[in-house]
Amino acid sequence: MVQYEPNIKIGHVASLHRYPVKGFTPERVASVELVAGGYFPYDRLYAVERGPSGFDPAAAAFVPKTRFTVLAQIPKLALARTSYDERTGVLSVKAEGKAPFAGDLRSDAGKAAFAAWLTDFLDRDDQRGLLKVLTAPPHRFTDNPQGFISVVNLESVRDLETRLGRPVDPLRFRANVYVDGWPAWSELDLAPEASIRLGTAATTLVKLIRRCVATHVNPETGERDIEILGALRDFYGHLYCGVYLKVAASACVNEGDPAELLS
Repeated sequence: MVQYEPNIKIGHVASLHRYPVKGFTPERVASVELVAGGYFPYDRLYAVERGPSGFDPAAAAFVPKTRFTVLAQIPKLALARTSYDERTGVLSVKAEGKAPFAGDLRSDAGKAAFAAWLTDFLDRDDQRGLLKVLTAPPHRFTDNPQGFISVVNLESVRDLETRLGRPVDPLRFRANVYVDGWPAWSELDLAPEASIRLGTAATTLVKLIRRCVATHVNPETGERDIEILGALRDFYGHLYCGVYLKVAASACVNEGDPAELLS
């Protein structure tokens, strides 16, 4: 039997999720290959600008999420259910009352077709300008320039649920990795550069995740139905839920793998 150091809190990887198109629905995956210094595979690989965003694919750099189609500004995006085939580059989208879409986002024609589908799907008020699908690998459209891998502690979400007196879907927090078994909010007590092991992948803490109004959106109904920011502020005196990690040593991570948090 493996013996662990007493200063290590042991949990497990409950689920893994990627978001191929920024602002759209998650895809659950059973395992991922994390690469040192890299992002979560196929995560936030594409984004849709609504009017000129200032993003230059030839000199890809961080651009604030407010310039893209995101849940914080367009809750209706939760109703466009997406899936992405990394082998073919085909994005498939389904939404009630709309013809389904499928197109290769690696091609200009596929990008244009998705932008046209989305233009028809979204309300006019949600479109500040021409919709355009962007990508510039290896750049990723994360909410923070240091947002390599995002992790949420399910026990923290449960504590929030208890205080609110109502269910809170963890997918509101749009994490790559959901961990079960850590004490509630213990992830927020880590020192900078603290070590966290996901399976055999070594990672280090980059920063805490400060939340935005995207968390107010119910991922099933597309409605703003819980003021998560107000709850975090009132109950805990901060706006954080989750942490950003940077991969220090490459490894495969699977659902069910140990998640070791060094205190």
